[in-house]
Amino acid sequence: MVYVEPVEGGLSRLAAVFSTDKPPVIGPVRSARETDLTLLDQFGNPTLASSGAAPELVASVDSSSLQNASAERQPAAYYRDYSREAPHNLFVHSDQLPAGGGWPSASQLHFGPAPAGGTPTQYQEARYPGAVVGFDWSPGQQRWLVSMDGAAYTVADTGQLMASTVVLQSVQVRDSAVSDVAGSVSPLAQTTGSGEALVLRDGRAFPAVWSRPSPQAGTTYTTPTGSALPFAPGQIWTVLIPAPLG
Repeated sequence: MVYVEPVEGGLSRLAAVFSTDKPPVIGPVRSARETDLTLLDQFGNPTLASSGAAPELVASVDSSSLQNASAERQPAAYYRDYSREAPHNLFVHSDQLPAGGGWPSASQLHFGPAPAGGTPTQYQEARYPGAVVGFDWSPGQQRWLVSMDGAAYTVADTGQLMASTVVLQSVQVRDSAVSDVAGSVSPLAQTTGSGEALVLRDGRAFPAVWSRPSPQAGTTYTTPTGSALPFAPGQIWTVLIPAPLG
């Protein structure tokens, strides 16, 4: 699973969740955000790999359900690729990190056939003040092709990233107590509660309702009439989009 989170400066940050199929090298690895603590709590006791966290956030990471495996705590697992510009050059060997706890059955993803209906959709995007994440349906690949700021979003080994299902999830966002070095306040996306969403799968868009009653609970997605809205098998991208105020 891949989550797209709003961060300071109107930019985006990715939080990738790996279960049984972990690539040997992951990165570039960036710093943790307060949003990660509640968002990732639904996965039980996962290992959180990061370049570190703001000083005022470290204690919260340590007291959360996440295992803090930052570059400061597990330096031997990380390395810098000096052919890249910092800070986008920190990578981690996944097999050198402590193992995370098991994924709770109550928050497992639900896969299955698409419900009836939906609107044929070729392209959808999510906009932050300083970033655009796009998803273009490929009938040949039967996947949504991921783009960032109008350019194909690629990985070193397999090319452009592709999602079987995309969730555009409307969430409440408030200022956290953390600011970056430039003084920009880091937003906190609230992923518990409920709200509206748009689920993209099989070339169609389905209006949905998301619900997550507590940090330990998994997030469920249903149609507006309350029927389950399962995912298509494959990689899932969830974009956390600030809900309109008021």
